[in-house]
Amino acid sequence: MSADSFATRCAATLSAAVLLGLTLASGSARAAVSEPYVSDAVTARLLVAQDGVAEGVRALSAGLELELAPGWKTYWRSPGEVGLPPRIDWTGSENIADVAFLWPAPERFRAFGIENIGYKSDVVFPLNVTLKTPGAPARLQATVFALICSELCVPHDFTLTLDIPAASGIDSAAAARIAQFVRKVPDDGNESGMAPGVAALNADKTALIFTATSATGFSDPDVFPELGENGAFGAPDIRLGDRGRLLWATLPLFSASTPAAALQITITDGARAATFGATLADQVPEPPFTIRKIIPGVGELAWVAALGGLVLNVMPCVLPVLSIKLGSVIKTRGQSRTRVRAGFLVSAGGVMAFMWGLAAITLAARALGFSVGWGLQFQNPTFLALMILLVTVFSANLLGAFEITLPSSWQTRMVRADGSPGYAGDFATGAFAAVLATPCSAPFLGTAVAFALAGRAIDIFVVFTALGLGLALPYVAIAVMPGLVTRLPKPGRWMAALKVVLGALLGLTAAWLFWVLTGVAGMRAALTTAGLVAALIVVLALRRMPQAWRQPAQAVLIAASLLAPGLLREKTSPNSAARTAWVAFDRPAIARLVAEGTTVFVDVTADWCLTCKANKALVLDREPVAGALAAPGVVPMLADWTRPDDTISRYLQSFGRYGIPFNIVYGPGAPEGIVLPELLSTDAVLDAIEQAVGGAAAAAG
Repeated sequence: MSADSFATRCAATLSAAVLLGLTLASGSARAAVSEPYVSDAVTARLLVAQDGVAEGVRALSAGLELELAPGWKTYWRSPGEVGLPPRIDWTGSENIADVAFLWPAPERFRAFGIENIGYKSDVVFPLNVTLKTPGAPARLQATVFALICSELCVPHDFTLTLDIPAASGIDSAAAARIAQFVRKVPDDGNESGMAPGVAALNADKTALIFTATSATGFSDPDVFPELGENGAFGAPDIRLGDRGRLLWATLPLFSASTPAAALQITITDGARAATFGATLADQVPEPPFTIRKIIPGVGELAWVAALGGLVLNVMPCVLPVLSIKLGSVIKTRGQSRTRVRAGFLVSAGGVMAFMWGLAAITLAARALGFSVGWGLQFQNPTFLALMILLVTVFSANLLGAFEITLPSSWQTRMVRADGSPGYAGDFATGAFAAVLATPCSAPFLGTAVAFALAGRAIDIFVVFTALGLGLALPYVAIAVMPGLVTRLPKPGRWMAALKVVLGALLGLTAAWLFWVLTGVAGMRAALTTAGLVAALIVVLALRRMPQAWRQPAQAVLIAASLLAPGLLREKTSPNSAARTAWVAFDRPAIARLVAEGTTVFVDVTADWCLTCKANKALVLDREPVAGALAAPGVVPMLADWTRPDDTISRYLQSFGRYGIPFNIVYGPGAPEGIVLPELLSTDAVLDAIEQAVGGAAAAAG
């Protein structure tokens, strides 16, 4: 806020205070109020605190009053992602030198899943009117444009005219009404006891982070940054420190049209508010590290993350993890309790090492400005190809295609040491289990990971540690009670059958990874990977094949490699093959469709998300949900996050989500959207659609 504008605001505040004092000592004449503009959504009028212009008076206290009908709202000077602030043209006014338009502190609301800033109920915009000729009659003529929104947004253009004669006297009702909203206009921090701290943009210029202090401590603060006329920010993540006297906030930056020098920040906290100008610094302020935040914040979510990690052990994408664990248990038969305990603790260490490594990579990626999210490594073709290679080789080994053995000298040393494989294999088993667990977003997991990815370094470390502990709990349980191993059945034919089952499970996992790779990198890359993996397996298996089979096997391998590209055609995306006629995700179109009475079902999914595929196979692609999504007036909108997409990432972040699946239903009955649980059910989807359609059905009735 400039010095001139703040001085004008102070003048208006002083004027209103004086008028209130005069009210106590004077009678009340008829208020100077314009003829109102009336619509179904808003009633607007001009009003002044004085009944007229007294002799020698240079300024008047006035206001533009908007009485909003229930459910309607209008916008602040910086409206958020959508919306337009009120505008006034004073052309046609008489004896008016200047009109200062003041903005009461706003509030935040969501429409169509988008952050908006403005006023939900009646509002008076204080006006400090300066006269050209002091003491002379004046005329206010305001041509007003105001966007008033409910489920629909309706622009209003109207003209208000108010003649102010030469007279004296104060209207108590008008003076009190104006003063009520003058008190809501943010100050510069002196009266409210707030002061600015440091403001900075993060490394990739996608978020604003800033601090502020308060002498009396913050109780329920909100923050509203402004960065140019078209600047838009998402919902803030606010944290308090120093017993509530320090505020730290970060907000996603969606758009900005002016240099950083235009930045100013408004903070509201109950009845007080302040606006500060701010210059961006180079150093990003660290969030407060307080007991209040660690215990009820990270501490509680650490338990949630641990429970999510434990649940990951029974999610579909962790079937190969369970098979590897079982294979490890069988392998320990005959070993000492100390060796069993140590082996499983080392496996748990492998899980934790991967989780800590993932946390470190997350922090490094954020520092370098990359987008991060749970399971995003499954968007990397190189990672997928390596995983296909490892899983397929393990599967072929279990199915008996070949046998991988260590050199005899190594085996001799290991027998001398303990008579069993070394700890490296135990460690790798745990780490590999954690790798395969990441594409799942199990119940309880999304909240904890979202908090970690949006938070501080300590948040990420604590939550990922808890997640790893939950995932490693089966290993720890056997390490604590190694006697469980002795209760397993004795070796026999069942072990050969079990190896086939485990090999088949890993084979299915390899097939799924291959399918994901086709969506991420295309069929050509997938076929190239498949050819290389097949060649490696044949090479490994040739040693065990009878001599008569080796040359035919080599011929088949060569022929398959040459013919595969011609025999396999490019297939359509798995998402497009579904029965439902999905349309591509278009965030701005959601508001327009809902305004037209349409229900929109948004499914954020990816080929690498098995939970998403389970939702589609078990709920979305089955009746009666499939029929509901295909019904007239319902638009199923698919956001495919298989490949990185900043638009989808920002959309998820607006809901505090960094992992998928994510499903939400918009409609006339639910314009802000109904967020569905990660694991869908038929009843949950149908109930949400029914609620979203409700507004249109009620209107039609």
